[in-house]
Amino acid sequence: PKVFQEEGQPQVQLNLSHKANPIEGVNYEVVLTLTVTCTLNERTAYLAEVHQAGVFSFTGFDPQNLSVVLATYCPNVLFPFARQVISDLVLNGGFPPLLLQPINFDALYAEQQRQQAGQAGDARPSLNA
Repeated sequence: PKVFQEEGQPQVQLNLSHKANPIEGVNYEVVLTLTVTCTLNERTAYLAEVHQAGVFSFTGFDPQNLSVVLATYCPNVLFPFARQVISDLVLNGGFPPLLLQPINFDALYAEQQRQQAGQAGDARPSLNA
């Protein structure tokens, strides 16, 4: 492909998401999705996407704490496997190795909660209006 002959600095973008679905009883299927897009000179050099899933069982958690566990613990378990698959896809495609850095899902969750709290705070009616 022509992309192998182009000069320039590639730009790599990582998008990630996760989804938790109850299966039955205390079992949950959690799917971590990683999408890596590499552009070179404003053209897509490659796009690799992985959906890494796992089944997890949890008991004794209240709904709030369960949502935290599903959003932090489960992606932390799944990420190393998804990262390896992405790395293999890129390398087997003939591109330079791509090693994704570890992700702190606890920090991501905390930031997401802060943003949601900020948006909820903005939506409150003002008493000074």
